Amino acid sequence: MTAEPAVLRNAAPEMSMGTSPVPPPHGPAEQFAAGRRAAAAALAAAGSIERTVPRARDGRPLFPRGFTGSISHTDRLAVAVVAPGAEAVGIDIEPATITSRTAAFILRERERRLLLAPAGPYTARDLFAAKEAAFKAMNCLGTLGEFLFWQIRLSRSGGALTAAYGGESVPVWIRPEADHSFAVAIRR
Repeated sequence: MTAEPAVLRNAAPEMSMGTSPVPPPHGPAEQFAAGRRAAAAALAAAGSIERTVPRARDGRPLFPRGFTGSISHTDRLAVAVVAPGAEAVGIDIEPATITSRTAAFILRERERRLLLAPAGPYTARDLFAAKEAAFKAMNCLGTLGEFLFWQIRLSRSGGALTAAYGGESVPVWIRPEADHSFAVAIRR
């Protein structure tokens, strides 16, 4: 799959996305390279002349000035999102099935009751991806101290999903697919 998740673009038109397949043998080196190809495609779509995304000492991707971005990958697909002018961005792609035991750990009781199907529109995999994307967007701020992604609270109001932690919040967009879920969080 190399097509852009259209629902994410419609939800957040100020962002650009790129995808890249991870070639065999699908290891860490191939995943890293595919992530950088996806980032270069997202930067090109956003109008950046610079397409190189080196790695910071802490492992985070260093996008060119003015082009805030994020990268995520599975062993088969890498995705990147760039939101020019954003304060922080997070993206996650989640291929795994989330067990009920894992869902009970990462999702608060209220999230399970109101957001998970059948009461809500999301699967546990969708919400896992949402928390991971929000964690990336919120952790990049450097103002929240150390926290874990599962401590983020998800809520829905008027059809919009919001992630919150420590007085900060970001909107999150989710795109479920048959074999994975995409989530993007953008802090303006």
